[in-house]
Amino acid sequence: MIEARGLRKVFPPLTALDGVDFAAHDGRVTGLIGPNGAGKTTALRILYTLMRPDAGSARVDGFDTVSERRRVQSRIGVLPDNRGLYQRLTARQHVRYFGRLHGLGGGELEGRIDQLVEILGMADFAERRAKGFSKGQSVKVALARALVHRPQNILLDEPTNHLDVTSARVVHELIRQHRRQGRCILICSHLMQEVALLCDHLVVLAAGRVVAQDAPDALRRQ
Repeated sequence: MIEARGLRKVFPPLTALDGVDFAAHDGRVTGLIGPNGAGKTTALRILYTLMRPDAGSARVDGFDTVSERRRVQSRIGVLPDNRGLYQRLTARQHVRYFGRLHGLGGGELEGRIDQLVEILGMADFAERRAKGFSKGQSVKVALARALVHRPQNILLDEPTNHLDVTSARVVHELIRQHRRQGRCILICSHLMQEVALLCDHLVVLAAGRVVAQDAPDALRRQ
């Protein structure tokens, strides 16, 4: 479970978050939506420990993202807005490196890597270095990297951005599978069709505040 309570973050003179409250529960997909500059990426960065809030708190499975940062990191898988690939590493090496950071190794790790390479359609570039990857290929590697350790909590910033239609459908099915397995999934997306297909609950941000939150159908009625 992921919780945000009274999150505030200021980048003078801009207030990116101004008392944001919401919760993302296990076994469902929560969507964080809103216009550009609403504070979505800032909220995600606080939740996955990259940034500290100026006020308020965030917790993952009950652990504070500031004071218990390592415990939080062990429980999350993150697809950040900046995919951040190392240019000299191959796709497979990226995923292996992150698996080892989470304590995996040997046949178990290699089996998970092989599975993700197949599911995400990475076989034709799995042994290539990241330098020169297309944006879509970079997204696939970053997503595999986020999922290799089978985290309980998954945070995805624009998970299908730059993907073709077929690859996007594969990612949608991966998200559904993880939901069926009882995982907590928080996604940020500008694609309203994607949000409607995947999300059980929506949190709408505008100007750094939560202006609405409910099930997609309930929000449509409103």
